[in-house]
Amino acid sequence: MEKGKIPQILNNFRAYADDGALLGTVDVELPELEAITEEIKGAGIAGTADMPIQGHYGALTLKLNWRTTTDAQLAMTAPKAHKIELRGSVQTYDSTNGTYATTPLKIVTKAIPKKTPLGKLASGEKMDAGNEFEVIYLKLLLADKEWIEIDKLNFICKIDGKDYLESVRSDLGI
Repeated sequence: MEKGKIPQILNNFRAYADDGALLGTVDVELPELEAITEEIKGAGIAGTADMPIQGHYGALTLKLNWRTTTDAQLAMTAPKAHKIELRGSVQTYDSTNGTYATTPLKIVTKAIPKKTPLGKLASGEKMDAGNEFEVIYLKLLLADKEWIEIDKLNFICKIDGKDYLESVRSDLGI
């Protein structure tokens, strides 16, 4: 981040489906990157350490929260991998000159549905329908720079341009 630039808010975003169609009005809960760990102990270690297994993450859950049940929400229930692309605009404030600017945010996922809450029925209220997915591929770009790429099935774990599973793929003959 440049000096004086203060990231403030996500100004807005749009969600797109496999075919590039706008999904509609949704809120999105992004996956949480939690490394898989194993407790290490033994000679030469003072106690125990819960050590991450490099490049391996637990379940990556993506949730789409809809105001009402829609055809787009129901189509995302199909038991197959869905490409979901999120494009956002992060607003920043430049404290040195008092101006606003925006930075593009792009998140691309390949996700498989695992839960479809159909919501509730109450007159005059939103239905709170949803989709919950297991993400098997995740790419995050900020200001057109690729920061994260995780491809669980192809042994790719790139963070800030470095592939932490490159040697593992080589060791496995992949």
